[in-house]
Amino acid sequence: MSADTVLITGAARGLGEALARAFHSAGWHVGVSDVDGAAAHALAASLDPEGRTAIGITLDVRDVAQFEAARDAMLAQFGSVHALVNNAVVTKARPVLEIDPDEFSAVVEVNLRGTFIGCQVFGRLFKAQGYGRIVNMASLAGQNGGTATGAHYAASKGGIITLTKVFARDLGPSGVAVSAIAPGPLDSPAVHELVPAAALSALVETIPVRCLGDTGFIARTAVHLAGRDAAFANGAVWDANGGLFMR
Repeated sequence: MSADTVLITGAARGLGEALARAFHSAGWHVGVSDVDGAAAHALAASLDPEGRTAIGITLDVRDVAQFEAARDAMLAQFGSVHALVNNAVVTKARPVLEIDPDEFSAVVEVNLRGTFIGCQVFGRLFKAQGYGRIVNMASLAGQNGGTATGAHYAASKGGIITLTKVFARDLGPSGVAVSAIAPGPLDSPAVHELVPAAALSALVETIPVRCLGDTGFIARTAVHLAGRDAAFANGAVWDANGGLFMR
C-alpha cells in the first residue's frame, strides 16, 4: 500500500516545520507549502533531497487559484491526496482599540479566509474520492478571546473553530473527517518574537503546568487526527493548553 499524502500550509518554519517533519517521520508523503516558496522548497529538500516523498510548493492561502494549483501539484507528484493541514497564520498583538481595520482584514484574510479556501478546495476533492482528513490549526485565543494576541487573531481563530464544525457536518457523510487543534502558548519562534521575555515568564506562571507547549506534540497530534482511524474525531476541537482553558 502506498503512503498517505498530506499538504501542509505555512509549513516552512515554526509549527509548520514541526508538522512537516512529524508527518514525514510517520511515513507520509508531504507537500510543504508556504507563501515563502524558497523556504518551502528548502525544507522539502532537507526531508528528501530526491523529491520522492516531499515537495515544496509556493502557496498564498488567500488565493483560490494557488490552492487549486497546490492540489494539482500534489496529485501530479503523488497521484493522490489524503489530508490537508491548514496551518498558515499571521499573528499580530495590538490593543483592540488600536487595530486599524485594514490590519484586521489582513489577518483575517490569511487565517480565516485561507482556512475556508483550503477546506473548500480540498473538501471537494475528498468528497469526490470518498475519503479525506482536514486538520485546522485553531488556538486557545479563539476560545478565550486571547491574552497575548490581538482581537483580529483571536477572532480569526474563533472563526476557524466554527468553520471546522460546519465542514465536519457537511463532509462527514462522505468519508471526510474535519477536526481542529487549539493550542495554548507554544515554545515556538512566533511566541518568542511576539511576547517580550519578561512578559513570557509571567505568562508561563499562569499556566497550571508551568511551561509552554511543545510544537512536536502538537504536530504529532495532527498526524493522529489525520489518520485512517480518526473518523470519529470528526468535528472535534482538541485542546492543548496546559490547563489554561478547561471545559
